Amino acid sequence: MAEFMDPSEALLRGDVPGEFMELAVDMADAARAIALRHFRAGVLIEQKADDSPVTIADKEAESAMRALISDRFPDHGILGEEHGREQLDAKYVWVLDPIDGTVNFATGFPTFGVLAALVEDGIPIIGIIDMPVLNDRWVGARGRPTTLNGVPVSSRPCPSVEQAWISASSPFMFMEGAQRDGFDRLRHTSIRRPVYSGNCLSYGLLANGHLDIVCEADMGPYDYMALVPVVEGAGGRMTDWNGDTLTINSDGTTLATGDPARHDQVLEILCARSQD
Repeated sequence: MAEFMDPSEALLRGDVPGEFMELAVDMADAARAIALRHFRAGVLIEQKADDSPVTIADKEAESAMRALISDRFPDHGILGEEHGREQLDAKYVWVLDPIDGTVNFATGFPTFGVLAALVEDGIPIIGIIDMPVLNDRWVGARGRPTTLNGVPVSSRPCPSVEQAWISASSPFMFMEGAQRDGFDRLRHTSIRRPVYSGNCLSYGLLANGHLDIVCEADMGPYDYMALVPVVEGAGGRMTDWNGDTLTINSDGTTLATGDPARHDQVLEILCARSQD
């Protein structure tokens, strides 16, 4: 059992079965241990078919996570970044990113994380953001508040988009044209300099009330499904750029706002919608 969660309290609050929560925590523990063992150890960096990087740590961590799922809930589906998909038509599907921010991991930056989500009938009901080097773990689940290391956290009000702290993993993740133009409009609306390279950490910081907006694109479901329960359990809102609920089949755009009152306004800026 992870040190961050007490089974008599945290695991059983809300309406998510305790055994599912226990599995999510155990997977995060297993992936964390593997990531730390390989971190700054000179691992070989390979390029996948889509030119994104992968290391032995990514592969080992996901294999360990999948083995835990298969052992405890063989009827559950799995969608992982490194080892593909199984039984995606199942009621429960685990969505795994063993190392979110592989570029950071491979180059020695500590801002990489482990992501694990459980989706029920297409809706994420559990999400874990684990930051191995920082020793921080956010846990979000349906029917319970988001916690950081076992302590409930909440996002903050944002008086205006002009005053918002905005983050994205990279300014280069937006396609030329409408996406790039939309993000440029958003970052120029705020008087504050945007923060880059946070990856999944940015969503945890939004849940804690340190950031106001995280806006991204070119995301896979393993990149964003775990983030949704964390953001929403802290009082924020998270959708795609159309304002639609995020699913495994979403278009890869994501918008998280700590203050739900700002969400539609940001969507208007991103998509150049008229406010009339």
